[in-house]
Amino acid sequence: MFLGVDHAGIGVEDMDTALDFWGRKLGFTELYFDYTGPIPGLEEITKTNQVKARIVMLGNKNSSRLGPGKVKLVQRLDGAGAPPYPSGIGYGEIGLAEVCLHTVHTQKIYQELVEKLGCESLMVPLNASVGPHDVELDIGYIADPWRGKVELIEWKGLWTSRPGLPRVEGVNHVAFGVSDMKTTIDFYKQLGFLDQIFESTEFFEPMAPWYQVGRPLPGHHMTLHLSAQGAGIEPVRLTPLYEDCRGEWGHVGPMDFGIGVQNIKKGVAELERLGIEMHSEIQTLNVGNSEYKYVYFRDPDDQYVCLVESSY
Repeated sequence: MFLGVDHAGIGVEDMDTALDFWGRKLGFTELYFDYTGPIPGLEEITKTNQVKARIVMLGNKNSSRLGPGKVKLVQRLDGAGAPPYPSGIGYGEIGLAEVCLHTVHTQKIYQELVEKLGCESLMVPLNASVGPHDVELDIGYIADPWRGKVELIEWKGLWTSRPGLPRVEGVNHVAFGVSDMKTTIDFYKQLGFLDQIFESTEFFEPMAPWYQVGRPLPGHHMTLHLSAQGAGIEPVRLTPLYEDCRGEWGHVGPMDFGIGVQNIKKGVAELERLGIEMHSEIQTLNVGNSEYKYVYFRDPDDQYVCLVESSY
């Protein structure tokens, strides 16, 4: 019933800048829809009567099993425009921490993005092996135009990717901070995220520069869970637990994610059977030649997460 992470939602200040970054530089050139208008169903989340935004849904031309997810670019057009990136966010505070893209030949992709295309580096690529299965990977980070974190990862020890030139594929997973790891894992297992790829309880030292100067570095508890389809989730628990960095819906940088379903009415019925609360009724946007149906629901930390059914 639940099809993994369909897309990562990313807030932007300027859509042309965002389309250049995600399209020209990262290869998300498959346009599913470009919608401007009211975004219903967010009244409870945003505490406003009406949200207006431009939403552009993009897929990657190299989408694969390890990078199946899309990106949803959101530019708030109401109020004062795009809310700012949450202040003080490092990695793992409550809220969306990153969007992770699967890449082939991560080092070469990173060099192209940073040295030739002018992207900001947040972490030079390195090779690692993660437990409990000793899965080998290459990992690096760049920033989006508003310093939101974009991870580049190649799961070299998970599955064999088809051969080819260096490339960015689609979204591999979204990472978000949580207040209780077990509660979050148990919750998302109900939604099909059953396969744990890794678990780490050691602080990841290359992330140290991301945290506020003068505060002690937190402990890290990170896990990654995949579904049979779609992209995965990476819950992160900091010790001590830092502040809530969810920010406002539509803030610049990674800010929400959608879980795919084939039939949203059946999906909502299953969530209700599980005792999960909705933030609204099912909403439908007419996005041209198709419909985009969604409903936001409440997870253990009230992240900005929705079910989504699309006909494109």
